[in-house]
Amino acid sequence: MSRSAHPAGPRHADVLPEGHYTAPAEDLNALDPKVWAHTVGRDADGVVTVGGISVTQLAEEYGTPAYVLDEADFRDRARAWRTAFGNDADVFYAGKAFLSRAVVRWLHEEGLNLDVCSGGELATALSAGMPAERIAFHGNNKSPEEIERAVRAGVGRIVLDSFQEIVRVAHIAQSLGKRQRVQIRITVGVEAHTHEFIATAHEDQKFGIPLAGGQAAEAVRRALQLDGLEVIGIHSHIGSQIFDMSGFEVAAHRVVGLLKDIRDEHGVELPEIDLGGGLGIAYTSDDDPREPHEIAKALTEIVTRECEAARLATPRISVEPGRAIVGPTAFTLYEVGTVKPLDGLRTYVSVDGGMSDNIRTALYDAEYSVALASRTSDAEPMLVRVVGKHCESGDIVVKDAFLPGDLAPGDLVAVPATGAYCRSMASNYNHVLRPPVVAVRDGAARVIVRRETEEDLLRLDVG
Repeated sequence: MSRSAHPAGPRHADVLPEGHYTAPAEDLNALDPKVWAHTVGRDADGVVTVGGISVTQLAEEYGTPAYVLDEADFRDRARAWRTAFGNDADVFYAGKAFLSRAVVRWLHEEGLNLDVCSGGELATALSAGMPAERIAFHGNNKSPEEIERAVRAGVGRIVLDSFQEIVRVAHIAQSLGKRQRVQIRITVGVEAHTHEFIATAHEDQKFGIPLAGGQAAEAVRRALQLDGLEVIGIHSHIGSQIFDMSGFEVAAHRVVGLLKDIRDEHGVELPEIDLGGGLGIAYTSDDDPREPHEIAKALTEIVTRECEAARLATPRISVEPGRAIVGPTAFTLYEVGTVKPLDGLRTYVSVDGGMSDNIRTALYDAEYSVALASRTSDAEPMLVRVVGKHCESGDIVVKDAFLPGDLAPGDLVAVPATGAYCRSMASNYNHVLRPPVVAVRDGAARVIVRRETEEDLLRLDVG
């Protein structure tokens, strides 16, 4: 059955103080198209499939837990962003969401650029053949070695994050006989409605140079005077998992105001503006993200309107979707190990992974959905908390959701929308091995990041 044939999927539980809950009205066997990759469905036996392959086959061949990535869905989403913004704007995939050499090649083939924020991400990008001029290098504390490697490679832009970095990049570029293209990251005082740790545009945080107090203007003033730098624009990023475009409107107004001040003081109209990323995705049926074409239209109109009011030529816009591309393309496949009912509360379902493969629930209080994947069931729903195997009470994958009451050890469950940050932030807590990433397309599956082994762990332990 195709994904489009499924109605909306289960919502999270409405848990009441007494431990009672409101039972879901939706079919627990349904797969909500908002939270699953577009080739995901169920076969005639009720088993979840992706790209024409059943999860039971994937579990048998690659084991669990495993990140299962729908390559066709990834490419479709990348292409949708590229098409939405057209040739007059740049789309940089945010590599921090999930990066591998296969992903780099897909991005290159689909015409996207790439932003990286560490030497390791830069090495991955270059080793997979991404042209250096299509790479942006981010980070609030780039080492001299990382900067030198980026400048030598000829990256298309380095995003400057502090006064010290302005001087550092200029010195390294000049010593190499190069003039490095840069953007200056500013904080515009807009706090996105998101978790404290992923809101990045208010002043009290580590990223960027504040617009307030004239600091951003001074940063531009200094950068324009240095021979090793070519200042091409201003960068702003207001947060992550954002659904409301109003924050971008305020940010664009303030960034364009700075561009106007730069023109008035220096006689220079900077040609680019980067509005960052942070666009939200659906983790549950309650989330309602915007489509790329809607976002492109809104951002373009906002910047154009602000520039017309300031009598500025409209600069070239850049955006940095990461989660919005890769997040919905993957799910994590687990095997159930224990099912532990707590009378009057909920049932704890323990799986063979946990916070080592998805730290977001513990770190950000993130919400996720879950589905019984190896079969369907007509059993009455039960309120569950899906937890991992780690020695940690906060080892929670899905806080509250419904699964069929006949769930049993050996069943496979799948948690959708885990393509972004789950593998990137994975750890070896309790010396648990990190899962593989299995890419599926057109009835074929292949490992693009292999499962760790005990040998991998012991190789690093020099004793």
